Amino acid sequence: MDTIEAIKQELKEQVIPAKAEYFPKFFQAFPGGYGEGDQFLGVTVPSQRRVAKKYWPKISLKEVEKLLQEPIHEYRLTALFILVSKFEHLKNEAERKEIVDLYLNNLKFVNNWDLVDSSADKILGRYLFDYDKEKNILYDFAKSGDLWRQRVAIIATFYFIKQNHFEDTLAIAKILLHHKHDLIHKAVGWMLREIGKRDFTVEYNFLVEHYKDMPRTMLRYAIEKFENDLRKRFLQGLI
Repeated sequence: MDTIEAIKQELKEQVIPAKAEYFPKFFQAFPGGYGEGDQFLGVTVPSQRRVAKKYWPKISLKEVEKLLQEPIHEYRLTALFILVSKFEHLKNEAERKEIVDLYLNNLKFVNNWDLVDSSADKILGRYLFDYDKEKNILYDFAKSGDLWRQRVAIIATFYFIKQNHFEDTLAIAKILLHHKHDLIHKAVGWMLREIGKRDFTVEYNFLVEHYKDMPRTMLRYAIEKFENDLRKRFLQGLI
């Protein structure tokens, strides 16, 4: 049995029927949903992580790419967990770039919020920051009109935030400020909240300037950890 088939077999052994029924609804794989057409086995994230931990040293990048292109959601997410592990264990820039290139060349398969959130900051964001690369690709993604590339753009900056670099997150948040989809509202609000955890003043000043223009969900996510009275004042438009 080759490595890909071994991974698939182990995942199939972890199927939970109730999850197989629930996941298509949760990830909106129904007609008209943001995940329309996606397919699910019904395997939990912890089970996928265990399989990825077992196989990441054994599987080639070519095989990971093949797994990432599968129609089954859990195969793609497991492939991304493997890519992240490979990236984290490599120290050579050229080898890391190979993973980044694979990731970018297969972004059409990173097509749900959990897939983006499990990989964008850990692969693309980390590469751009650690090697001081131009961040133009994130701005291009933010302006692309493609939901998942736009989510990649803002979530990739989570790695920057962890390094106390906020400029790109704030700039991309401005680009996405009037986006129509709640998955972007939630992602931008989440990243603003993460900035606030590290520097409250930076988040506060950004919100004071923009909160009356941003979608309600974005604002609620951004101020979730604020002191209760301050949160109410933002929600009531009294700042």
